[in-house]
Amino acid sequence: MSKKVLKVISSLKGENSISTQLADAIINKIQEKEEVIVTERDVVNEQIPHLDSNIFFSFITPEAERTAAQQETIEQSDAFVKEVLDADVIVIGVPMYNFTIPSVLKSWLDQIARSGITFKYTESGAVGLVEGKEVYLAIATGGIYSEGPSAAYDFTERYLKAVLGFMGMTNVTAFRAEGLAVPDLAEKALPLAKEKVDQYSF
Repeated sequence: MSKKVLKVISSLKGENSISTQLADAIINKIQEKEEVIVTERDVVNEQIPHLDSNIFFSFITPEAERTAAQQETIEQSDAFVKEVLDADVIVIGVPMYNFTIPSVLKSWLDQIARSGITFKYTESGAVGLVEGKEVYLAIATGGIYSEGPSAAYDFTERYLKAVLGFMGMTNVTAFRAEGLAVPDLAEKALPLAKEKVDQYSF
């Protein structure tokens, strides 16, 4: 049986994106062991709106009470949520922009973080409803942020693990291509990251 993979692209660099190339390396490695069906979601070209009051109130209005306009507003979100729920594996390309994730990726996350659908509140706190997923982050950064003095500035992996975990996706593994803006490190950044992918037991 084929494994369903959702590949999320969030880089502005198109074919030159290191995070996308690293995401592809992860998917290729998974394909070595089993057949996969890949759904690609390019959130850069999708033109996902930032969360506004119209979207927010459409989300929180009970389905039976939504107007036709509100239902139309959340159609894109519904499609994104379905892709996430249908996927066995989610691979997210994550370039670091100004110490954090691209705003387009944040917009995608805002579209899939839906109360009552991907998480719910209970008397004992929030409970994630998206379970049983393998999630891989393909992070690309200009400097070294996984360790050392700049680690405190990294709001990519920490944030993504927090928000994905809130929705129930706690099995999250990050691979990093680091030092892409550092002359002595740039050429080796992607090969070293791919080497770690090759060594990982998927």
